[in-house]
Amino acid sequence: MSTKETSAKVLFRALEILKDNGNELPGREVVDLIEKSTDFTEWEKERYSKTGNVRWQSILHFHSVGAIKAGYLIKKNGVWYLTEEGQKAISLGANGLKQAIDAAYKKWNDGRNLLEHDPDTTVNNKPEIQKVNLDQLEDQALSQIESYVRTKNPYEFQDLVAALFRGMGYFTPFVSPKGKDHGIDIIAYKDPIGIEKPTVKIQCKHYPDNPIQSQEIQKLKGTLAHDEEVGIFVSSGRFSEGAKSEARTSKSHIELIDFSRMIELWKQFYGKLSDEDKNLLPLHNIYFLGTNE
Repeated sequence: MSTKETSAKVLFRALEILKDNGNELPGREVVDLIEKSTDFTEWEKERYSKTGNVRWQSILHFHSVGAIKAGYLIKKNGVWYLTEEGQKAISLGANGLKQAIDAAYKKWNDGRNLLEHDPDTTVNNKPEIQKVNLDQLEDQALSQIESYVRTKNPYEFQDLVAALFRGMGYFTPFVSPKGKDHGIDIIAYKDPIGIEKPTVKIQCKHYPDNPIQSQEIQKLKGTLAHDEEVGIFVSSGRFSEGAKSEARTSKSHIELIDFSRMIELWKQFYGKLSDEDKNLLPLHNIYFLGTNE
């Protein structure tokens, strides 16, 4: 088994998985689904001595740079998106896809053979290689955060969401106690007594493994007074295409926050959280060497 063969296999499988899941998934979920649905050799499952990373996973991250430059894939805040061009490219098959990616990358890269480099590297001045290493570290960090959030019960997750909104400058006079919540877990205001409109009604679902369906969005929509209230649905997982469509077409404003977006907001407003709220999901900044390109 060669790096070229492995890269063809895992890139093709990544695009297939994205297509089967509404063309977007957190990168860590793509990796998990590849691992569950693909047979790997012992060589592919080995860990690199320098980084400790699994060989096939490093190859996937490393060669996904070519898929991005070919216009087949977009990565943003830990989420991978399959483009329309990427959907069409799946019909090429694994080897044809890899050839198209390599050709597109070489054209963009003007002959520099990044894709022939060994991904087992921790320091490299090429900005693309640095980005690959950082992508892997980001995915690992998100995986650790997700594992931590999974240990929370639904009410602890609800408290986490309320803390996030306080960090964003909202007041949260109502956080639902245990028992029936009638579709609303948190009510948030921009001012201490709720005079400033709109009122924000928040529904939380701690469903890390199951996508939120459209019926759940409909329930939230039914609680909203048009123009005076905004609905926000926060999930520890993700949303089905039906749920997204339901939110987009709603006359009332409904915002969906999946796990990846929630963590991005938590990182963005972490410095504005109280010490007590920070302790619900404590984070630490780590700085890496960047590039000027």
